[in-house]
Amino acid sequence: MPIRPLLLTVSVAALIVASPALAQEVQPVPAPEPSQVPLIRMAPAEDEQVEEPQEQGEDGEPASTELPPEPVVAIPQEWAPVPTTPEGRSAYGYYLAGRSALASGDTQQGAVLLQQANRLTPEQPRLREQAFTAAILAGDLKFAAGIVPDAPGVSPTITEAGQLIRGIETYLADGARKANRLLAERPVEMPHDRAATYAQVWIAAEAGDWNRALAAPPADFDPISTLVARSNRARLLEIRRRYEEAENEWKELTAHAVAGSLFRLGYGEFLERRRRGEEALALYTAAIQAGQAEPRIYLAQQRVMNKQRPPATLRYREGVAMSLRTAADQMVAQNANEFAAVYLRLSQQISPNAQTQAYIGQTLINGNLPGAGRAVLAEIPPSEGPLYANARAQRGMSFDKSGMNEEALAEFKLAAEAAPDDAPIVYALANMLIKMERFEEALEILNGPLLNTADQIYEVRFMRGAALEAVGRRAEAEAELNAALALQPNEPSALNYLGYLWVESGERVDEGIALIQRALAADPEDGHYLDSLGWGYFKSGKPEQALEPIEKAVAKEPANAEINDHLGDVYWALGRQKEAGFQWQRVLTLDVDDKRRAEVEAKLKDRLNQLPYDRVAPAVVPATQP
Repeated sequence: MPIRPLLLTVSVAALIVASPALAQEVQPVPAPEPSQVPLIRMAPAEDEQVEEPQEQGEDGEPASTELPPEPVVAIPQEWAPVPTTPEGRSAYGYYLAGRSALASGDTQQGAVLLQQANRLTPEQPRLREQAFTAAILAGDLKFAAGIVPDAPGVSPTITEAGQLIRGIETYLADGARKANRLLAERPVEMPHDRAATYAQVWIAAEAGDWNRALAAPPADFDPISTLVARSNRARLLEIRRRYEEAENEWKELTAHAVAGSLFRLGYGEFLERRRRGEEALALYTAAIQAGQAEPRIYLAQQRVMNKQRPPATLRYREGVAMSLRTAADQMVAQNANEFAAVYLRLSQQISPNAQTQAYIGQTLINGNLPGAGRAVLAEIPPSEGPLYANARAQRGMSFDKSGMNEEALAEFKLAAEAAPDDAPIVYALANMLIKMERFEEALEILNGPLLNTADQIYEVRFMRGAALEAVGRRAEAEAELNAALALQPNEPSALNYLGYLWVESGERVDEGIALIQRALAADPEDGHYLDSLGWGYFKSGKPEQALEPIEKAVAKEPANAEINDHLGDVYWALGRQKEAGFQWQRVLTLDVDDKRRAEVEAKLKDRLNQLPYDRVAPAVVPATQP
């Protein structure tokens, strides 16, 4: 009996993403209207330090370290001849190859090729825009900053991203004072104004422009972004040693009815640094008791109880990087992953770390750029331990989603080798093996000490039961599926699986139908459940009752060989021989295993005296006489 579909992909993804190494640093708040973008991550890492404010005069500005752009020869409006490199490679060739690479998911190579085309044809605005976009998604922000599209009609999404990138690249190359002046003279506007505002206050503080650094948030900011901006202001007031004003900001932020819980960690750390550990402990404990604590609140509580040193305040540079990560979180919450990737790339340039690298990879994958995302995740080295393992697991999930099973399996194996005690990753490896019908290997993992525990979860029980059934160990399979249902009695996948097992065996058909009906009650539109119910009726000698649910199942799962085969059997039992033959012939055009193929071919031959269509010799047309 073929294995029933295992709908476990969501469970695998949820378990891996929930692993500590890749968990978001704070919990998200509900998304507001599109004009308001919620904050997910705000607080700095515990090892981030702060510089004392450095007042700067008008002179002493650091010299630029930016290399001059490569010289570009202007091209006439009409190409005659087509622009080529000294090696004879044409702008057309670079452009087409670049577009092809982008379409195949190779963002890095696509960006390089479009850059070459742009250098040959700098007067082409559309090409410049495409080269700019490819460069920022590939992370080549230095090149992007030099070719920001400025032609009439270019979307603000592009032009304002370019201005933000110019500001950050100037900050990195020429220092805070020059970047602050650039961003003040030409402010970044929507849709990138939030990210620019968050980052600029830190740049202004480093430049000694405290009026700008401590200015109130823009009046047109949405409520959540205003709160985020005020949290930056509170941190900068502390750096400025204006402690009373900083605490007033923190108090108002933590008192906010909706988003107050997001600011408790920042306020608590401020209290710790002011040697007010008891108050900080009370704040952390209250958050935990209210069920509003993100993971680092628990660590902070332990830190205070153990009388450990509080985290230092941010350095300016780290403040800029943190602000851009915060802006990226807001974009992720709005499903604007391309924006988020840009902000994260900028943050990574300012303060490189593996956590941000992993976040970039996840964001690109979520933004339908799986090739680029996988490439970013591949750069995380094994020395990063759990983060490396989770990056490999994320690559595996992405390959799996793209139907690249062998590549996915290789990644899950690397992840499990790096983190052999990480149950979600080992579970994901077992799930991939089952998907590839390598059941004995999967059972070896599922029966190992990491997953086969006294308190094992429903998913492990269900997966083990499915694997046992697939290798013919039916009694053990039933025991595991019953154990899974004992943990989650109304889980439709297990109800359907066990019910189908009983129906297919022909021994407990009525009981199996009852279980399948419960599964369908939970998900009435599932094609596999509909097929199971119809097959139960068929096995109980009621083909007329089986017809409707199986026809509905085929409509929902038209490429499923098993369900199409079942419909053929029902048609045959009802005397509809031609329709039965059509269904069986259709089965042979689908992704069908050898056992079912042989069974279907036998039905065609024995019942209808038919060969599969692909074996019927073409008719010979006699030649016409001249």
